[in-house]
Amino acid sequence: MSTGVGMSSCCLSGKVQDGKPKGREQDINGIPTYVAEPENGDKTKTVVFLVDIFGWQFPNVRLLADEYAAAGFTTYIPDVHEGDSIDISFLQTVEPQLPEREKLSLVDKAASTAKVGATLGPWLATHREAVARPIIENFIDKVRYIPGTNKVGVIGFCWGGRYAITCAQKPFSGSESKGVNAAYACHPSLLSIPSDFDPVVVPLSLALGDKDSLLGEKEVGQIQELMQKKKSGEQGEKLAESEVRIYQDQVHGFALRGDWSSEKDKKAMDDATKQGIEWFKKHLA
Repeated sequence: MSTGVGMSSCCLSGKVQDGKPKGREQDINGIPTYVAEPENGDKTKTVVFLVDIFGWQFPNVRLLADEYAAAGFTTYIPDVHEGDSIDISFLQTVEPQLPEREKLSLVDKAASTAKVGATLGPWLATHREAVARPIIENFIDKVRYIPGTNKVGVIGFCWGGRYAITCAQKPFSGSESKGVNAAYACHPSLLSIPSDFDPVVVPLSLALGDKDSLLGEKEVGQIQELMQKKKSGEQGEKLAESEVRIYQDQVHGFALRGDWSSEKDKKAMDDATKQGIEWFKKHLA
């Protein structure tokens, strides 16, 4: 079983949220980073956020990091794109919210697909795994040396979702005081199934939408099956604990860029946030 999930509309859909982030910007290991901390400044439970293609300055991800900080986690959002994130104006180009998506004509869909390919193709080549993964892993290594830091988790969205999974792999993780202690990936893109999951050795939680254009019913089923096999040791590295939650009527990007004016979409975002906070409270304690 081997599946490569394509790049088309890998990180797009949704809304820019209102609100003013409460954290600060700081240089960490030469990388501009958004930092949000609990009121008591406790760093024993730390979460590193791996962004989608819209980058570390996207208001939604900063506001979400603030929520994790309020729940007791020190959070870091590093600029892993090195100043080269996709402009927010591209947000609605492809895979809009479900009601709008269902109204698109074939001509509109074709035009959107062409624009996505022209924009994302070169960007993804620039930020390929050989470039992005060392930046991410080196940042996490540096975070572990910040005084007061104990356990470290990683959360990723879309483009960053896959790297949250790779951070959970052996040999980067799995040894004491090395890599991450737990991972959470929301609607990850560009996945290779099963090869991205086989080496995972630390607790992994996944939040997937059932209307995600990049992870169809077949791929979701494959992920669920292989995660069960990992628990029993039948496939890849044995994994003691994992979870896969499917969110109904949710498109790609729902956990970070859903429509707050929709009761169903807002609940999905809130539930995905709760899923991550509960996961890290359990595994970073």
